[in-house]
Amino acid sequence: MGVVRSPRHVPEHDHWGKVTSVIELDPGRLRPEAVTGLERFSHLEIVFHFHLIPETAAVTGDCHPRDRTDLPRLGILAQRLKERPNRLGVSRCELVRVDGLTLHVRALDALDGTPVLDVKPYQRLFQPRPDTVREPAWLHEAMSRYYAD
Repeated sequence: MGVVRSPRHVPEHDHWGKVTSVIELDPGRLRPEAVTGLERFSHLEIVFHFHLIPETAAVTGDCHPRDRTDLPRLGILAQRLKERPNRLGVSRCELVRVDGLTLHVRALDALDGTPVLDVKPYQRLFQPRPDTVREPAWLHEAMSRYYAD
C-alpha cells in the first residue's frame, strides 16, 4: 500500500533514532480520506516487507543475535532479525506530520524502497502492562544503540 523513502539504503544495526523518512502511500489503493485523524497520534506501527532479503537467506532455526557469539543462540521467533522466514518487519516510529498520502516519520528502521504493507496508529491500550513484560537481561545492553542518535 506504499513505499518507504529513506536516506538509508543498506542495512545497519544501530542509530535509527534521528533517521527521518517518508512513507508514500499508493493513491491507486487508498483514497485521501484513509489518513483522516492519523495526525492525532504521535506514533505509528508499520508492517513492511524485507524486500532485499532473498528467501534463501531466511533463518528457520536459531542463531546468535547480531552475529555476536557472546550472546545466547535464539530461535528466529525469539528475535527480530530481518532474515525471518516470512521476511515481514514490524516497527514503531514517530509520526512527524501527515501531508496527504505522504507520512513523514522519524526512527523507522526500514530502508529506502521498502514496501509498506500496513500502517496502524500506535495505541498504548493494546500493549501489555509494563509490569507483565519479561525480557532477557542482556537485551538492553545489546540493543542500547539501536535508536541512539
